Amino acid sequence: MTSIADGSVHIQTSSESVPSPPSWFGEIVLMVTHLKKQGVLTKLREQVRFARKRFGRYEVIDFLVVLLGYAISGERTLEKFYESLQPFAGPFMALFDRDRLPTRSTLSRFLAALTEEPVEALRTLFLDDLLARPLPPDKQTGGLVDRAGNTWVVFDIDGTREAARQRALPQGEDLPAAFRRLDEICAPGYTGRKRGEVVRTRTTVSQAHSYQWLGSFGNRGNGRYRTELRQGCASIKRYLTAHQISQARALLRLDGQYGTGAVLSDVAGFAFVTRGKEYSLLDHPLVQARLHLPASGARGSAVPRSRGHPSCREKEEPCWGDTHSGGLRTVLHEPATTGVHCQRCGRVVSASRRL
Repeated sequence: MTSIADGSVHIQTSSESVPSPPSWFGEIVLMVTHLKKQGVLTKLREQVRFARKRFGRYEVIDFLVVLLGYAISGERTLEKFYESLQPFAGPFMALFDRDRLPTRSTLSRFLAALTEEPVEALRTLFLDDLLARPLPPDKQTGGLVDRAGNTWVVFDIDGTREAARQRALPQGEDLPAAFRRLDEICAPGYTGRKRGEVVRTRTTVSQAHSYQWLGSFGNRGNGRYRTELRQGCASIKRYLTAHQISQARALLRLDGQYGTGAVLSDVAGFAFVTRGKEYSLLDHPLVQARLHLPASGARGSAVPRSRGHPSCREKEEPCWGDTHSGGLRTVLHEPATTGVHCQRCGRVVSASRRL
């Protein structure tokens, strides 16, 4: 071995082949240092519990750090992540004050047996940590100012879908009964433009101005969208309370799957913007009450749009076309009880109901 020394700098070289740390290892070191400084790792060990037989020498924190490292690494598969991490398994676990890396099979059994309680405890812990450390003075919560001069804090509640293909399984008398591993996490549902037979939905809740995540929920198929919506609204209420923001100044941007009359009770008290997917939504009492108010009391407008309007180009919304020149209406209004609503559909709104 050859050593070159110059003052306080020591450079060592060797002809031996030594594995090079992955490019993402340094980012994990920085992240762990920050989590230790904020006391998050200690809270993970103390507050996130999961009792299970034959748990061995591992604790919940052992599996959480593997998942955290996998998320930061950006590797496409868990197998690839383990291959890159294996030469540095000891130093990696030592960063979290642990001494042994769980194997892939052990991690798989842990995830298969995991219940909802520790997942909810982990979600609550992260939200508590977010609300306990407000933004510095140079990074405010932000806001959106409308033409009337009112400031709104916008929150996004959006569900994204991941589709999976299911090819034919081999069957025969000499073969065991066929089964699919994705049956426990995926189910038939709306796939959008993605190819696949089954789908899994992940709903995210975020603050649109500061990009802070307030929650993430995943379920099979189309998900439990109303339950997840209520959970998201509860997280938003906690955020508003922590930052001393009135709920009347919060604006929810909802995905199109929430464009039904059934969800209006779930977002009661919030202003929201969504795209209606049912004509019956216009017959809802809350919408009817606002549509029948005089035009002088409205802050929005109902604008007739035809195919030639720039915002209704066929390449963007091909289903918005109508044989009538004014067949499409965008209704934007601010009800006195529930805030701002925006509904888009192909139904013609009579002149007496326009804002």
